Amino acid sequence: MNKKYLWYNLSVKKVLEILKTNEQGLSDEEAKKRIAKFGPNKILREKPIAKSKIFLNQFRSPLVYILFFAGIISLILGENTDSFIIFLALIVNAIFGFWQENKSSQTLEKLKHFLKTKITVLREGKLKEVWQEEIVPGDIIVFYSGNKIPADIRLIESHNLKVSQAALTGEWLAVDKNKNKIAEDTPLAERSNMIYAGSLIERGWGKGVVVAVGQESELGKISLMIQKIKDEKTPLQKRMTRFSKTVGIFFVFICLGIFLGGILRKTDVLQMFETSVAIAVGGIPEALPITLTVILALGMERILKKGGLIKQLSSVETLGSTSVICCDKTLTLTEGKMSLTKIFSLEGSASIKKVNYLKEKKSFFLGLKTAALANQAYIENQEGNIEDWIIRGSPTDQALLRGPLEAGLRLEELTRDLILIERIEFEPTYKYQAALYQIKGKENKFILFISGEPEKLLRLSKNVVYSKGEKKIKEKEKHYFQRKITDLSNQGLRIVGLAYKKISSSSLSGFSSDKIRLLVKDLTFVGLVSLADPLRKGVKESIKLCQEAGLTLVIATGDHKNTTRALARELNYKVKDNEILTGEQLDKLSDKDLLRIVSKIKIYARLEPRHKMRIVSAWQKKGKVIAMTGDGINDAPAIKKADIGLALGSGTEVAKEAADLVLLNDSFSTIVQTIKEGRVIIDNIRKSIAYVLSDSLTSVVLVGFARVIFGWPLPILPAQILWNNFIEDTLPNLSYAFEPAEGDVMKRKPEPPHHSIFTKEMKTLIFITGLIDQFIALFFFWVLWGYLGLGLDYVRTMVFGLISLDTAFVIFSYKNLRKNIWQINPFSNKFLNISSLLVFVFFALAVYLPFLQKVLHTVPLLLKDWLILIIFSLISAGLIEITKYYFISRHCTED
Repeated sequence: MNKKYLWYNLSVKKVLEILKTNEQGLSDEEAKKRIAKFGPNKILREKPIAKSKIFLNQFRSPLVYILFFAGIISLILGENTDSFIIFLALIVNAIFGFWQENKSSQTLEKLKHFLKTKITVLREGKLKEVWQEEIVPGDIIVFYSGNKIPADIRLIESHNLKVSQAALTGEWLAVDKNKNKIAEDTPLAERSNMIYAGSLIERGWGKGVVVAVGQESELGKISLMIQKIKDEKTPLQKRMTRFSKTVGIFFVFICLGIFLGGILRKTDVLQMFETSVAIAVGGIPEALPITLTVILALGMERILKKGGLIKQLSSVETLGSTSVICCDKTLTLTEGKMSLTKIFSLEGSASIKKVNYLKEKKSFFLGLKTAALANQAYIENQEGNIEDWIIRGSPTDQALLRGPLEAGLRLEELTRDLILIERIEFEPTYKYQAALYQIKGKENKFILFISGEPEKLLRLSKNVVYSKGEKKIKEKEKHYFQRKITDLSNQGLRIVGLAYKKISSSSLSGFSSDKIRLLVKDLTFVGLVSLADPLRKGVKESIKLCQEAGLTLVIATGDHKNTTRALARELNYKVKDNEILTGEQLDKLSDKDLLRIVSKIKIYARLEPRHKMRIVSAWQKKGKVIAMTGDGINDAPAIKKADIGLALGSGTEVAKEAADLVLLNDSFSTIVQTIKEGRVIIDNIRKSIAYVLSDSLTSVVLVGFARVIFGWPLPILPAQILWNNFIEDTLPNLSYAFEPAEGDVMKRKPEPPHHSIFTKEMKTLIFITGLIDQFIALFFFWVLWGYLGLGLDYVRTMVFGLISLDTAFVIFSYKNLRKNIWQINPFSNKFLNISSLLVFVFFALAVYLPFLQKVLHTVPLLLKDWLILIIFSLISAGLIEITKYYFISRHCTED
């Protein structure tokens, strides 16, 4: 439809006529018909990588090429058995690699589609919220600052609108918008009466008619995926990929040495070639980057289940190092379910629900009228009882609207003699919101209702309401209200000031927000309302956990310092007077002064979003990793600058765009849980790396010393090496991705941001126990073959069994790199338990299945043989535990 018309070149009336709609909006029934006709409002995403391609990608590796070459050579030379096991190993490796990568891909795809957006629309003249996918051409949508536009729209109303079109034009500066018809040849970026999908409302509010959705929108035409979460390698993955290559080169040279040494010992060339290739493939941790991706992706999925949406894999790594949490009070620490409790004026105070008082005292009625009208909230369904009403808007606005309604007032009565001219949204810089109304029948008479920070409105007030009308406000009245503000804030209540101003048309030079703001002075102060906001469930426990984890909590809020201090007391969070700083005091500090005291400040009160940037910068200069919460447009720079930017799920789309983590439930507990998951992920990565690298030494020492140094026969055959590498070791390694949190994970101090992934204990376990492990196998081979003179096939089967079964026990030693196995629950990971049992099953198949006996050159074992293997495997695991104990007892687990 939109290809036939230049909507910006048509009048609003003509656009509505073409789209068969009006300013009251479509009916729900008509909207459903149009969804069936035009489809859901979605931009088609790139198709996920085909599963067949993921599978084939598993064969794109230099090591696989080498192994494939070795298989072909074996086939040509008639070594059919060895050739078969090589190709079987390739297929098994591809299957496990496919499973890992496909699992990761599915998890990331789920995350991409999780976060949805709701849009305010007019349906049959009533405001309601619908999912953005349900928007259709002809819908009338209403939008406010902080909203993200879901489709291409032609403006019908514009109120001081400034819009960022960066998603479409690349221009970061916000542009002014209006509803006026413009010329046909106007370039897209200059079409002032159009707002395109993906644009962000930075200021003002407006109303428009949808002219194009989904792929038909300008954004859809160029397939620009605004909400695309890039599946790029994280810094850790890049480091580990480089590390894997370095280890690979090391093993290639080692195996080349073993090959040449075998030739000098006059060993069969083909056998030494196959053995060297098998050792190289067994030693190089080529699957490590994929394993890391799986661990990170599964971690993201666990975080999602707890209410946090991570947008980038790299953020998961940073979470584990977070040392400072800077969070807001409302919604994050409290439920955000505010309720009006009392109203205060010069006539006294009254509970909101005492309707009789409201009728008797003019100031109470006028105060609640101001609260209801100077408001951005609206009722979605005014039919039925008030308790069933759905009120949309910020928590504060909802309370300011619901309170007067619960007191018995009715919106239609309050606005009977008034016509809404303009609304001014709350901005932290100005600390108030307002609405300008014209008095019906009096073209030159207007009234401006204002609600906001009480101290600010008191400073701007010239008069005050009292029992008989208005009078000039004196210092004693100001002191009266100041005492009330202090008393109420000390009780942990939030306070909103109420005022109004009568205006004549001669005072107005226009109806834009900027021009109306010039009139916000010489006000008539009406009074105060107090709002209660209960603590979130579990937040006390989360703060205690936060402190045990060595995390620094900073509360940054726009509320009064006494209100915030009272909240801190309720949270059992001890704060001294010199640990509180207001925005006004912060403005008087230089960056150097702030840097000196920033680590001592626990509460920032009466804060504006611009202050958050300074707080973030100061902590970062201290070398700390800081997580910063926010929900508004002005919070976005600080969210972006923080090491971990946290946006509230109920916040603006601008804040969510800038964030690394979206708190879907707005809760502080989610922040702490995601940091915990970040630490768990780093722990599991370390376990996987330590196990993989120590296992990579398998067969290198054994074959290198036995064949090259001592001139003995090969203690283990190439097919057996490959079986152990691909069949026995793959599942145990992957199982570490499912390791639960260690008991003390949130009792450790945060790690420095550039702390090495390799701890001293890891290095010790990798190199020392790895080598000892293989020397045990070497000694085992010598005893059975060299000392006892047993048959070579039997001895090789036993060595093969020792290396295989060793895995079944050793994997439990890597469950915790800080504690010994008797200090933990070794069976807490069911995947690890299953993989341990499968090690026994796969080895049993290798020695008892006739077909595999022939392929792997094994012989059946007796019960006593199994007992010997288990005893030696337990000795190997015991050596690892002794090494761990040595380092734990000396507290040498850090770099």
